[in-house]
Amino acid sequence: MKSMSQKTRIDKDSLGEVAVPENAYYGPFTTRAKEQYQITKIPPHRNFIKSFLMIKKAAAITNRDLGVLPSQIASAIISSCDEILAGKLSDQFVIETLNSGASTAFNMNCNEVIANRALEILGKAKGSYEIISPNDHVNMSQSSNDTSPTAIHISIIMNCQELLRSLDQLIRSIEKKSIEFKDDIKIGRTHLMDAIPVTMGDEFSSYMFALLKSKEFIHRSLEQLYYVALGGTAVGTGANTPKGYQPFVVENLAIISGLPLKPSPNLFYSLQSKLDVANCSSAIKNLAIELTKMSNDFRLMTSGPTTGFAEITIPAVHAGSSIMPGKVNPSLSETLNMVCFIVIGNDLSVTLASQAGQFELNVMLGGMVRSMLDSTDMLINFLPIFSKNMVDGIQANKQKLELSVQKSPVLVTLLNPIIGYLKAAEVYKEAMSSNKTIKEVIIGRKLMSEEEFDEALSKERLLS
Repeated sequence: MKSMSQKTRIDKDSLGEVAVPENAYYGPFTTRAKEQYQITKIPPHRNFIKSFLMIKKAAAITNRDLGVLPSQIASAIISSCDEILAGKLSDQFVIETLNSGASTAFNMNCNEVIANRALEILGKAKGSYEIISPNDHVNMSQSSNDTSPTAIHISIIMNCQELLRSLDQLIRSIEKKSIEFKDDIKIGRTHLMDAIPVTMGDEFSSYMFALLKSKEFIHRSLEQLYYVALGGTAVGTGANTPKGYQPFVVENLAIISGLPLKPSPNLFYSLQSKLDVANCSSAIKNLAIELTKMSNDFRLMTSGPTTGFAEITIPAVHAGSSIMPGKVNPSLSETLNMVCFIVIGNDLSVTLASQAGQFELNVMLGGMVRSMLDSTDMLINFLPIFSKNMVDGIQANKQKLELSVQKSPVLVTLLNPIIGYLKAAEVYKEAMSSNKTIKEVIIGRKLMSEEEFDEALSKERLLS
């Protein structure tokens, strides 16, 4: 049975009349565009919507205070933005984050929703654009070419702030383990082969330091994103803006967003180049690289339990196998690896989009911001799970660590100053061929007494 046709109203734009769903707050531009951008079929990102609304509110305030937008219309637009920022009408943003080159379609989706709600606030019918126009009033002193780059900066900043909070949780978890494992001596590995002893705490302190450095680089990249393109309008000249508009609108936007936003010192650069976005993407990619390395180490450390390294035990978050009972897999480390691989791939998408602009505009904004927000969303969501359900539950397999240290022939390296490199090499070879420990070979060859050996390789010496 077919459902009854949805009631429509007739709206008009520069292309002519179009039937719009009667209850829709979006208008003719959005109605046309939403049929074209059926790509991921995922709603636009919450912070992308929020960024545009803050821009529209800042513009209305600025245009009102500069005397180019009537106070009554400005007040209705501002109230409309405030309502939507508070959570209303979120279902009316129907254009995907990945849309027309400069996100013109999404910019107009915002203009139309804001305009139609503002009309209602004034007691007027939706579509009465001669009273409040999406273009002439809501989009006054703006272009998609400066609002979209500005919204991209703001939405990335907001997502990165969330990411850094999630990253902080992981750093705290790793730090606790570095302290917990500070006295657990293990055989180090270089080239995946036995090397001089370290502590497991040393290894975890390295992971923590790498994450702190990654956090620092992300922070630094955000400092450049605080400079925004708003006020440049179509090509960076600020055409169709009243005198004094650019610094004033950015100041208002900074107040509304709570971010230390600043006017771009070169609006042509801010419309043409996406260097600052690519720089931030690179910092997030580099975090993913460090997370991948750490995660791979965890997978190796827990391998076994009888034929692998088995240096740590990890929590069982679910059964490891549908056929092998009792199996515990490093499932969360594997998942973190996959997340990081996608983040690294997304950075390549941002790189390609960043170089693909021509002359006065980069038109690959939608793909760029989607990649950035997807990457940060995955890390925001998964790092706390990884911290709580994986890292916090890691335990050192002390018995295996001690046994490995006792049996490793590489300990002879620490005796080089006492018996010399060549003698040490002979001891190493004998230990390997005879399956004896270094201690047994050294004492058997009467190179050192048992007391001298124990003193030379005491825990204090190993950790010094």
